Amino acid sequence: MTGDHAGDEGTDAPVLAFDGVCVRFGDNEVLRSVTADVADARVTVLAGPSGSGKTTLLRLCNRLEVPSEGTVRFRGEDLALLDPLALRRRVGMVFQRPTLFPGTIAENFAVAAPDGRAEYESQLLAVGLPGDWLDRPADELSGGEAQRACLARTLLTRPEVLLMDEPTSSLDPAATQTLEELGVALARSGLAVLWVSHDLAQVRRIADACIVLHEGRVADAADTADYLADRDAPGDGGRGGGP
Repeated sequence: MTGDHAGDEGTDAPVLAFDGVCVRFGDNEVLRSVTADVADARVTVLAGPSGSGKTTLLRLCNRLEVPSEGTVRFRGEDLALLDPLALRRRVGMVFQRPTLFPGTIAENFAVAAPDGRAEYESQLLAVGLPGDWLDRPADELSGGEAQRACLARTLLTRPEVLLMDEPTSSLDPAATQTLEELGVALARSGLAVLWVSHDLAQVRRIADACIVLHEGRVADAADTADYLADRDAPGDGGRGGGP
């Protein structure tokens, strides 16, 4: 599906590709023969009902999980052959709940980019936070502020792909709007954004492309259209759930 802001220039070449990917945890098959592509300079949303495998698919992209079968590729290279730490600087992730460490914002940012105070200030401003907050304790931030600080910390590594795991699920409407606008702006600047969401209204606001998962599989075109239109899709009643 295409969001309201679609139509800008970008490339359709995949930055991430899933080829016949299966993931099993014991006897539980979470993902089943998933084949899909993610393009540069786009917001691609992973949608689907609770338990459909969205977060697992996202975590495959920077080797927080590994496939039981099939291949995940980053710019044509098999992720299994790439160094995980180097990969995670190129494929950054913002989690569902803010994950700031004890200490100041500057100390948190130093984990991503040592000795760059001027750059830290610039990145705070870019995510809508005051540049003079660097010495503020991270535990004094509100939920929305902390999530934006986490995004800034991730962006300091200059990733080529940004993974967003339901980043607005616990935020108020104003903070949600801010983060959505930031995600769209980052895609417009050339970054590939892969965003997990169960909120169909949000999907319609931000998505240039959407991959709908159902029971661990990529939904076909008809079921995808029904899900996004909020009509009865198999096993879901047309309503989104959690990750």
